[in-house]
Order: sequence, then C-alpha cells, then structure tokens
Amino acid sequence: MTPSAQGGARGFGRAAARAVAVGVLALAAFAGAPTGDTPALSLRATVVGAPSDAPLTITLSRWSTDAERAPLLTALTAPVPVPARTPPAAGRAGRGARGRGAPPPPPSPLARLTTAVKAAPTCGFIWTSGVTGYSIKYAWQAPAADGTERIVLVTDRRLGTHAANWAPLPGAAADSDFTLIEMRVDGKGTGEGKASLGANVVVDASAKTLTLDGYTAAPTMLKVTR
Repeated sequence: MTPSAQGGARGFGRAAARAVAVGVLALAAFAGAPTGDTPALSLRATVVGAPSDAPLTITLSRWSTDAERAPLLTALTAPVPVPARTPPAAGRAGRGARGRGAPPPPPSPLARLTTAVKAAPTCGFIWTSGVTGYSIKYAWQAPAADGTERIVLVTDRRLGTHAANWAPLPGAAADSDFTLIEMRVDGKGTGEGKASLGANVVVDASAKTLTLDGYTAAPTMLKVTR
C-alpha cells in the first residue's frame, strides 16, 4: 500500500471511530431522556355538593420551575405605582387637559396576576365532564406540616365556567378569570381541595408559592382520590 493510501485508510478509520462514538453517546442520551409517558401527577376528584356526574381529572405533565412561578409571585406582591399628579395648566391648555381626561389607573395586583397566569406555560390539564378542559399554568408541591402533600395548581380560566351541571360555591367573588386550587393529599392519595372561588389568593413567603388566604377556614370544594 502506498503512503498516501495508508494515510487515507488511517483517516477513514479515525472518522469511523468518531462516528461510532457519537452514535454511542446519542443512544445513551436517548436512553436516559424522559419519555413523558408518566405524568408528574394524576388525580381524580369530585365537586362537593355537585351532581354525581361532575368528576374532575387532573393530569400534570411536570411541575412549574422556580423561574416560571416567579412572575406570578411578583405580580401579586409588587407595590402598585401611584400615578403622578400633574397640576392643571391655565387657560386653554388647562381646558384641553381636562377634556382628555385623567390617565387610567395602574392595574391592580389581581389584574397583574391574571395577566401573568395567561402568559405562563401550560404544564397540565383539568378535565370535567364537559368537552372543554382547563390549562394548568402553575403547579407546585411540598410536604405539609400535618404529613400530607400540599399541592397548589392554578388554571387559566375560572373553574366551572363551562360546566353547566355544577356550580361550585355560588355567590363567590367572580372578579378573576383564573382559579387557584390548593389540595392536601395523604399517602393513600386521598384528601381534599379548596379553591379561590371561596377564598382570596395570597403569597406564602416562607414556601415561596401562591396559596389560599386562610386555607383551614375556606370551604372544601373537592374530594380527591388517586
């Protein structure tokens, strides 16, 4: 074999070895990658006081990251800016300013939270007996003090909007488009759930999560099972 041929053979051998190594690494990465077939959370629940044909199915593909939850916490806790007061101008300029009207007030924390919920990525769904599901935009979990699992979910729409056969907590405030659901689930997968349909939403600073204000006193909305 000529020197040039030997060099070509060695080059081909090195290229082939590199190709095999790349293929092995790719297979290893594929084998270690999550398939997404196993949900992060799968629960069934029934609405307290609703007809028996009003079940809920909660399926979560993943939990929200710290970066995804941060805008929602900030929306609720950031101070509302105070509009600057401009003294009225004299003469025609003053009349013109009054004719244009005052600037609109800044959005409230609840309005900011609603906007942040809409912009958050979807990490699961809640399905009712109807054909329309609810996108889960916020998902958090941690052990509770009583040994149960504490779960907080936020949907992008008001729960029950498209469920004509049940109306949870009639008379609850309807000033938000989203719904926060907070649950306590034991080791057997059973528990209860309460919602912002009957309580205000606040920030739990120690746990760094959205939560219901006065969870213990809030009315129970869901009976939860696995």
